[in-house]
Amino acid sequence: MLENNHEKKPKKYAGILAHPTSFPSPYGIGDLGKGAYRFIDFLANSGLNLWQVLPLGHTGFGDSPYQPFSAFAGQPLIIDLDALKEYKLLSEDDFTDMPEWDPVHIDYGTLITFKTKLLKLAYERFTDPDHEDGLSTDEEQMAAFASFKKDSSWLADYSLFMAGKDFHEGMPWYMWEDSLKAPTKRQRTTWEKKLANEIGYYDFIQFLFHTQWMAIKEYANEKNISIVGDAPIFLAWDSADVWSHQELFMLDSKGYPTEVAGVPPDYFSETGQLWGNPLYNWSKHTATGYEWWIERIKYQLTLTDFLRIDHFRGFDRYWAVPYGEETAINGEWKPAPGINFFTQLQANLGYDLPIIAEDLGEIDDSVIELRDKFNLPGMKILQFAFENPEENDFLPHNYTRNCVCYTGTHDNDTTLGWYQKAYEASKDKLRRYFSTDASDICWVMIRACFSSVANMAVVPMQDVLKLDSWARLNTPGVGEGNWAWRFEDKDMDTKLEERLFETAKLYGR
Repeated sequence: MLENNHEKKPKKYAGILAHPTSFPSPYGIGDLGKGAYRFIDFLANSGLNLWQVLPLGHTGFGDSPYQPFSAFAGQPLIIDLDALKEYKLLSEDDFTDMPEWDPVHIDYGTLITFKTKLLKLAYERFTDPDHEDGLSTDEEQMAAFASFKKDSSWLADYSLFMAGKDFHEGMPWYMWEDSLKAPTKRQRTTWEKKLANEIGYYDFIQFLFHTQWMAIKEYANEKNISIVGDAPIFLAWDSADVWSHQELFMLDSKGYPTEVAGVPPDYFSETGQLWGNPLYNWSKHTATGYEWWIERIKYQLTLTDFLRIDHFRGFDRYWAVPYGEETAINGEWKPAPGINFFTQLQANLGYDLPIIAEDLGEIDDSVIELRDKFNLPGMKILQFAFENPEENDFLPHNYTRNCVCYTGTHDNDTTLGWYQKAYEASKDKLRRYFSTDASDICWVMIRACFSSVANMAVVPMQDVLKLDSWARLNTPGVGEGNWAWRFEDKDMDTKLEERLFETAKLYGR
């Protein structure tokens, strides 16, 4: 049910989808610094009360937030470097060799090298007893760091995993020596001593991320803005959670998956989609009372107010493909714990689940029943309403209140780009449906989203700015060039705030 943690009754929300990586920043990628606070001010000035992000995790190969190294750890690349200057852990002299960044596109290769060097330099100074006037001499901050490490039960696994990857020059964990691939307690202690400095570095950057993010969340909540987070249902094979909890996944004795995730052939793909993520050993999860899952969701809900769960249907049934298959054709549907899982999750949380179900794609009745049993809102994509020339559930006149309406999401083209490429029949249907000439198609769709009965209305920042396909954030199935779009501070101007404010107010949001 769409209820903010601070609200007793449902209310109508309107907001923007923008990942922190997209924010204005002088350091090559959006971060948790001034650009983030400026964006929150922009939302508040626009009369909006919702900010949706993508997963906030530490990204791995391909830079996708949906393939993180950890289900818990935050993204080091969005740590605010200006704050480290204020802590006197970095100085202006450390930035003399900074590359010249493209303000609207992230160059991850150059960025990772540059920012990692600075974060490691900050850690060296943090741990240097002779470094004057730095954070390491601040007793309050040191106490906060110690408290963070004590309270973060996931941190030790993550930091040892990342230190292990560094030691093995990025090699995936299932190719490590047995003493670290599946260590005994004694072997683990030996590795922890051996990699103590590297482990300390990863503890440190997670402390920085958590401290900065929680300050951002507090600032947003003070301005009556709720944050929608995002959790991928499956994890990367090469991740801290799979490595440290091998028994909870369908792995063989060598750490290789016995079967992997995907979706079967459908209208969009004759061979289906082979994602390759290891599948959960649900019988083991059930035996523990879903301890790992409950800890994961509880933690994510300390970072955000609502949580979108990607591929929600995987909690009802999931497509299991034998490991080694080249396509997803030869898979089979297998049951997931569904009702039992969400019943125990709700009992542990002690309140209605603030979860949005990503229920797009091929959805059957049992998935709808699971979603509705726990009163979880599904997703409605306006672009989909007009790709289908027939009557369909994505047309606004078919919405129920308990849903989230989007013009498009991170996986869609921008609205302008989509319209420019749409079939003429789709364009004709849209123009007749909204009685418009579509000359301002982005705001036609924004108004449709805000005017719908959906309790939540969310619009990607690209649509607010009326950008075409060059600003698309992700193209599924394409391995390069994704997750790189950014906007500039000048884009958040007063006229845009006024137009959003007027639209939100007009439709009672």
